[in-house]
Amino acid sequence: MIAAVDVIRAKRDGGRLSEEQIAWVVDAYTRGVVAEEQMAALAMAIFLRGMDSGEIAAWTGAMIDSGERLSLTVNRPTVDKHSTGGVGDKITLPLAPLVAACGAAVPQLSGRGLGHTGGTLDKLESIPGWRAALSTDEITRQLNEIGAVVCAATDGLAPADRKLYALRDVTGTVESIPLIASSIMSKKIAEGSAGLVLDVKTGSGAFMKTPDQARELARTLVEIGTAHGVATTALLTEMGTPLGRAVGNAVEVAEAVEVLRGGGPADVVELTVALAREMLALAGLPEVDPAAVLASGAAYETWCRMIAAQDGDPEAPLPAPRHVHVVEAPEDGVLSALDAYAVGVAAWRLGAGRARREDPVQHAAGILLHAKPGARVVAGEPLLELHTDTPDAVPGALEALEGAMVIGEAAPEVALVREVIRGV
Repeated sequence: MIAAVDVIRAKRDGGRLSEEQIAWVVDAYTRGVVAEEQMAALAMAIFLRGMDSGEIAAWTGAMIDSGERLSLTVNRPTVDKHSTGGVGDKITLPLAPLVAACGAAVPQLSGRGLGHTGGTLDKLESIPGWRAALSTDEITRQLNEIGAVVCAATDGLAPADRKLYALRDVTGTVESIPLIASSIMSKKIAEGSAGLVLDVKTGSGAFMKTPDQARELARTLVEIGTAHGVATTALLTEMGTPLGRAVGNAVEVAEAVEVLRGGGPADVVELTVALAREMLALAGLPEVDPAAVLASGAAYETWCRMIAAQDGDPEAPLPAPRHVHVVEAPEDGVLSALDAYAVGVAAWRLGAGRARREDPVQHAAGILLHAKPGARVVAGEPLLELHTDTPDAVPGALEALEGAMVIGEAAPEVALVREVIRGV
C-alpha cells in the first residue's frame, strides 16, 4: 500500500519515484485523499531534488489521466502552439488563422494573463461579442469548417494541474522545471493535437530569464511530447524587448489584424512565419509557404470567419482608452534598450492585466511603442503612449518604467529566434 508520507520521504531523500507512486499520488491529490500540506511538501521536494525524464513523463501522464482527453474528429492534420509567455506576445492571434489558411487545423486552447504577461483570451475579449467558452462539439465543428479555434480550456482537461498550479503559486515552487514542463504538456497533450510547437522565451520579460534556463525547459518539454507520442518542436525566442509595438489587449488585437492584412511590425511577422513553418512541417505540409499565404490575404479571411464563429464582430471598432499619457524622449540619440519586464509591469498597472485570477481587465488599457531599440529618437518626441481608463494608474506605470528606456549611441543586434530544438 502506498502512503503519501512515503512518497514525500523518497523524493526528499533524492530517490526516484516509480510510475505507480506517481500515478497514485496525483490521483489521490486530485480526489482530496492527499492533503494540501502533503502535496506542498512533495512539490518542494521535487523543486529541490528534481526529476529524471522518466519521472517527468510519468507525472505528466498522471495529470493527463486525472481528467478527460479531447476527442477531435477533424478532417485536417492537427497542430498546436504554446508560448511560455511574454510582453506584447500576440502571436497566437495571427498564427492560428495563418496555419489554418495553409491547410492544417489549430485547436488553440488558451488562457488568461496574470501579472506582467498578457493572456490571449483577455485580448480576444476586447472584440465586441467574442465568446471564449465553447463546447467540444463547437470546437470540432469550427476546426472542420474553418480550421482554427482559439478558446478557453474545458474544466475537464487535467484538473490535477489546475489544483497543483494554485498550490505551487503559494508555496514557492513555481520555478521547478519538472513541474512547469508537466503543467504545460499535460494540458497540451490532453487537447489531442498530433503536433505541438513551443515558443520558449528568454530575457527580462520571460519566465526563464537566461538562455540556459530556457534551453533546459525547452528540451524537457520536447522530451515529454516525444514520450507521449506527440511530434514536438521548441523554439527559443528573445523576450528582452517587447514583441511588436503594442502591449495590452485591444491594442494587440489591432496589431495582429495589421499583420494579417499584410503589414505590422517586422518582428511579429518574422516570429509568426517562423512558428507557422515549424507547425506546418509537423502537420506534414512543409511545401506550403506561410509567408506567401499571409501576403495573399487568405489568413485575414480565416481570422474574420474564426472571430465570427465565436459571435465576435471582426469589423467592430475596438475599445478606445479614456485617457492617454505620452512619454517623451528625454534627449537625442539611439534607443539602445527597452526592458520588456518593465513595460509589461507598466501595462499591468494601467489595467491591462490582473494581480489575481478573479480580477477584471481593462480592454482598452495598454502601451503603444513609438520606437524600438535601434531607432533614432529626438528629445521631446513621443517614445511611448500609455492607455488607460483610470488616469490615477499612470503614476504607478511611470514608476515601473524608470530606467527601462536607455538612450545611447547604438543598440546591440539580438536574434529573435535563438535556437530550434526538435524531437527525435
